[in-house]
Amino acid sequence: MGPQGETATPSNVVAVADADVEAVRAGNHTAALLWHDQSDFVNAVTAGATAEFERLNIKVVATTSAGFDAAKQRSDIETVLAKNPSIILSLPLDPVTSAAAFEEAKSEGIKLVFLSNLPSGYEHPADYAAIVTDDLFQMGKQAADALAKSMGGTGTVGWIYHDASYYVTNQRDNAFKTTIENDYPNISIVAEQGITDPARAEEIANAMLLRNPDLGGIYVTWAGPAEGVLAALRANGNKTTKIVTLDLSEPVALDMVRGGNVAAIIADEAYELGRAMAAAAVLDLLDQDVPPFVVAPAVTVTADNVAEGWMQSLHINAPASLTTSN
Repeated sequence: MGPQGETATPSNVVAVADADVEAVRAGNHTAALLWHDQSDFVNAVTAGATAEFERLNIKVVATTSAGFDAAKQRSDIETVLAKNPSIILSLPLDPVTSAAAFEEAKSEGIKLVFLSNLPSGYEHPADYAAIVTDDLFQMGKQAADALAKSMGGTGTVGWIYHDASYYVTNQRDNAFKTTIENDYPNISIVAEQGITDPARAEEIANAMLLRNPDLGGIYVTWAGPAEGVLAALRANGNKTTKIVTLDLSEPVALDMVRGGNVAAIIADEAYELGRAMAAAAVLDLLDQDVPPFVVAPAVTVTADNVAEGWMQSLHINAPASLTTSN
């Protein structure tokens, strides 16, 4: 479900028809990509959007990174508006601040497509073309399925969730918990701990393991804190407790391909997110109906498919360390 209860539409449904391509290409449209941060994920989203824009002869006139700073994002928007883009793709960092920041773009008729988050008070289709995000429930579900498989369908689990009101992580974390509770009667979540600062992950994992030394597995909300949990397991000489986390990370994946504690990493198809965002904006330019909430597939990456999974998610080759390790 979307942030306002919207029904999800698969991203492959959102596409610019061949019959419309020439009309779009003749329109001399431009686009700006205003991102929240810089990462492999953002690079892949950018690549997917840029490829679609190139296919449609839409020039990208600006690409920015706010470094998770809502004030910087507002400044980026003001700077980009001087370039008069037809389209803006962005992940709004703060619902309230973003609502005000995008107001001028909205009033100028710029087509807005948001990644994962929505500015407060914005209504579809008047204020934006679409929200595009991961299939967040599937990411959490696949994490549960992968951890359960690694544990042989039985045992005890620790659940380290994101202790903040953040739609993306909340959906994924809760989907994991729901799936374990509903689908795996022989697995019990015996330890739960929220986390806001990834730097505290090792400390949290140590405390969790002290109280529950026989934990069969630990779910970690994303890959950054998973590195801390992995460090805790190594420090304790623990080679049996399995880890499942979300979002690709070379250090976490390296443990996985070497047969360590990490059983699987669940990733989104970031490149496809970018393509779908670009397509949604163009459909809005064409005054065609665009579904309000669009989701891209999730992919379970294991030691057996790490090269394929990296390409499917990020549209780049996996790091050499992951494909040459023994």
